[in-house]
Amino acid sequence: MKGNMGLMVENLTKEYPTRSGSLSVLAGVNLALEAGEALVVMGPSGSGKSTLLNVLGTLDTPTRGTVRLDGVDPFSLPERELAAFRNQRIGFVFQDHHLLPQCTVLENVIVPALVAGERERAVARSDARHLLERVGLGGRLDHRPAELSGGERQRAAIARALIRKPKLLLADEPTGNLDRKTAQAVGELLADVHRQEGAILVVVTHSPELARLFPRRAEMNEGRLEARD
Repeated sequence: MKGNMGLMVENLTKEYPTRSGSLSVLAGVNLALEAGEALVVMGPSGSGKSTLLNVLGTLDTPTRGTVRLDGVDPFSLPERELAAFRNQRIGFVFQDHHLLPQCTVLENVIVPALVAGERERAVARSDARHLLERVGLGGRLDHRPAELSGGERQRAAIARALIRKPKLLLADEPTGNLDRKTAQAVGELLADVHRQEGAILVVVTHSPELARLFPRRAEMNEGRLEARD
């Protein structure tokens, strides 16, 4: 790890209280990724994969341990600064695209930039057009999500995740709702844009086909992250 740049996770633990005691979902996860690196996380349902992604994305807080992105511990920030950190530094791609049905494709991609100043929003609008061209949706800017195929909606979601030029890109089962051919195309797109953008990418998936697109893989097993060949 060069200086403080990249993603550094140390002894990450997440526990939930239950009537019968504490339920451990993450049990001391350690992880280091530099800018431009990608990691695929596999494992059975309930092993902690999505919880790990939620904590890395600051959507959930750890019980113990630290997360640092480019030297910043987001959980030490006040709530408003944490929200800004998440918006500016982290991009999300979910299994369900979460596009706003009443908005056009272009408007959906710009949504994360709406909190920025007027000048930044203008730049984002231009960037959104370029991103949508790159993901093969240059001719669909004014379409609404209902007018797109499943693969096209996920391509739009990838463009939206990249609009703020995030340092960390998180993808949770990004091809889980797609047929095999479309899933392959979306997975290859995700791998391509990740390489071009130089962000850190963490992908959670059950799909061996998607996992094979990335050289570094790990498996969640009872809350622990174990490297795989």
